Amino acid sequence: MRYTYTYKWLIVLLFVFIFIQTLTQLLLPTLMGTIVDDGVVVGDIPYIWKIGAIMLIVAALGVVMSTVVSFYASKVAMSVGRDIREDVFRKVTYFSIHDMQSIGTASLITRTTNDITQIQQALVMVLRMFLTAPFMLIGGIAMAFMKDSKLSLVILLAMPFIIVTVYMVMKKGYPLFQAVQKRLDQLNVVLRENLTGVHVIRSFTKQKDEGKRLSEANANLMNVSIAVNRLMAFTMPFMMLLMNMTIVFIIWFGGLRIESGMMEIGDLMAFIQYVMLILMALMMASMMFVIIPRASVSANRIREVLELETEKKSLGEKRLGESSITVTFRDLSFAYPDADQLALSGVNFTAKPGEMTAIIGGTGSGKTTLIQLLPRFYHVREGQILFNNEPIDWYDETDLRENIGYVAQQALLFSGTVKENLRYGKETASDEEIVAAAKIAQAHDFIMQLPNGYESYIEQGGANLSGGQKQRLSIARAIVRRPALYIFDDSFSALDYTTDRKLRDALASETEKATVIVVAQRISSVIDADQIIVLDKGKMVGKGTHDELLETCEVYKEIVASQMGEGEGA
Repeated sequence: MRYTYTYKWLIVLLFVFIFIQTLTQLLLPTLMGTIVDDGVVVGDIPYIWKIGAIMLIVAALGVVMSTVVSFYASKVAMSVGRDIREDVFRKVTYFSIHDMQSIGTASLITRTTNDITQIQQALVMVLRMFLTAPFMLIGGIAMAFMKDSKLSLVILLAMPFIIVTVYMVMKKGYPLFQAVQKRLDQLNVVLRENLTGVHVIRSFTKQKDEGKRLSEANANLMNVSIAVNRLMAFTMPFMMLLMNMTIVFIIWFGGLRIESGMMEIGDLMAFIQYVMLILMALMMASMMFVIIPRASVSANRIREVLELETEKKSLGEKRLGESSITVTFRDLSFAYPDADQLALSGVNFTAKPGEMTAIIGGTGSGKTTLIQLLPRFYHVREGQILFNNEPIDWYDETDLRENIGYVAQQALLFSGTVKENLRYGKETASDEEIVAAAKIAQAHDFIMQLPNGYESYIEQGGANLSGGQKQRLSIARAIVRRPALYIFDDSFSALDYTTDRKLRDALASETEKATVIVVAQRISSVIDADQIIVLDKGKMVGKGTHDELLETCEVYKEIVASQMGEGEGA
């Protein structure tokens, strides 16, 4: 990954600063022991001042190095987190719909926020502590053995206990950290469903039931988090106990050696400081072994996203480069991943430039599935989709989508101004093009009634607009692009009959040379189409004009008959 190379020089600098910081920590006990053994005994006050001044300078240098280490460690960790988050976002933007569903939106949000934060925190600790620990450990042991090799054996007695403690913490901690992240995913799922479905929940008066769901998910997360914190709460006091017991033994045996004349008081004080450094290094390492398992869980979850093999895509590089597109479905069959039944089978028809092709059928007949194959949201399993008589997989995906104006079944707008949302279809669109598209989509009048017209702010998801207003803006956004292929997925359902008719009349003159594919529920929306495709349970059961289908297709006649009471089908 690129992070290692990007921040290589910063890590090298950290090593240098950490080395200097460790030298200051190793030098201070020696200077202190020197004052005790030499300066105090002989009463040489100038000497004490001299060594004291050196100690102050060394201590100040240590403080400066510690600050610099903290600064660069934070800089590296936060920058790496930023880059990982950007990489995850880029990866997810190329996910197919199936890829998104396989991980889940709530889990992706958790991985992009909480999991990356865990990695950042662990990286800060590693750079500040884990890199420092080896220097302190090796330097402390070397200096301790130089002072008194026999007394240093006490340190070796404490190490097995520390190693066993670290091993037990890692063994018990890893599965707990995995459970924490999974429970966090579950909590996010419940929260997201409650926030996005608030109107449904209120309309069915299910606030109490949803509150119970949230309480259960929250309690599950709380219980496993308590288990994690209980483990960590045990670790630190136990490590402190080991450290203090080691110091007690050193003072005990050191006192005996001073009494026997084998050791100076200053050497014992310096030795205790070195032991403190050694034990602090071991404690740092043990803390790392508590933090790293959790970060490892998060890193694995991020890696799952970054290394996920997306659905097989064509590496085609062919570009459309034409102002018109002829779409041909040839013996097309399609099944969703892991599905037992075909969603579409035996579909054959051609949509030509300058013509409107309508697709109609009952709920679950495969209308939306069919048109979602055109922008390659899903990939064809059997049969072919041809663009200008060439397989769709031969074309560059980005170029392909740039030539399509797709209006989804559920209108989605982004937070920003009306103009910014309409320009989403074409960044270079002029104000005149935006207004023209809005007029065709029958959106101009209501836009001008907004407080600031085209500069009016739209809330997230278009929360401050009605359903019909959002649909008209979505249609205008597609028209701004002036694509060769228009796809309308039941995009007129929220419009009244009068607005629907006006929009279709205006759209007809705009799309004279384009290929138009319309999915609709209303007969009135498709009655003037050049050809109508009738789907039933994933199969094409009719093809022709309105009048032709009234004579040849029973399914179409049933749809018309069901809507006759609304004045349609005439």
